[in-house]
Amino acid sequence: MRLTLALFIGAGAAAASAAASAQENRGTPEQRAACAPDAFRLCSVYIPDPSGVEACLRLRKSDLSEACKTLFEQASTGSDRAK
Repeated sequence: MRLTLALFIGAGAAAASAAASAQENRGTPEQRAACAPDAFRLCSVYIPDPSGVEACLRLRKSDLSEACKTLFEQASTGSDRAK
């Protein structure tokens, strides 16, 4: 969930209305810095839809930067522990 919001905010920087709707939980600056470039490079067609961006990035996992790929792996590990 946090990763989705981080992607949303990172990608939403270009769309003020998108950023305004998720101001309460922006994710960490590290998450935004790691994945926003990949979101713009690989999945810009889905911006500002956070679910679409996340799904796109997951499908393109092999094309992600190492930093963003690591965050996705940490998020899936963390969510497995929470269940």
